[in-house]
Amino acid sequence: MLTLADCWRSFIRRRTPPLLAAAILAALAVRIAFGHYDWRDLVVLAGVLGLTPLAEWLIHVYLLHAKPLRMRGRRYDLVAAREHRAHHLAPAELDGVLIPRYAVLIFIPQIALTVWALSFPIHLVLGGDRMAHAATGVLVSYAILASYEWCHFLIHTPYRPRGRYYRTIWRGHRLHHYKNEHYWFGVTSTLGDRMLRTAPDQADVPKSQTARTLGVEVR
Repeated sequence: MLTLADCWRSFIRRRTPPLLAAAILAALAVRIAFGHYDWRDLVVLAGVLGLTPLAEWLIHVYLLHAKPLRMRGRRYDLVAAREHRAHHLAPAELDGVLIPRYAVLIFIPQIALTVWALSFPIHLVLGGDRMAHAATGVLVSYAILASYEWCHFLIHTPYRPRGRYYRTIWRGHRLHHYKNEHYWFGVTSTLGDRMLRTAPDQADVPKSQTARTLGVEVR
């Protein structure tokens, strides 16, 4: 019987989880160094958590499921979309579940820069120590990215869910891969799917013939 501890040991031995752990520890150290903790940290935490289901849904639908473009007889394909189609072709292959290392190395500074840019207009509304609260945003964002990776990895292992919340996201993601790729885009939450009406009763959804290929010719 595969245990949760077995899955965790397999997860942390992969290439990218140590990178995410290092990013989280670095962000935590920076946040502690800034100090100035107040209610605004809770607002930042709530804001990032609240936006995550929508961001997850949008990235999954419009980036990962993007179709190749054809211009002047040539095919142009996003790397992320091509890699995601490979994941759909072999959903049980754990090496293809996690975000590639090169992408994590891009996302870590990209997230920090995005939060830093957003900290200016947010500071105009909330006030307080802008850099301290930006550090909170970076820390929370890194933690959410790591949680996404863990949830996604765990869902694709043979581990069977026990908790009610995990059973819900496990079921939805399995339906996305094995029944119909046009629904159930959430990984860490079903909230985005419920908001955007892509979480129907599975009995009302026909089985898709393109759940593995995403409707794109394999090359």
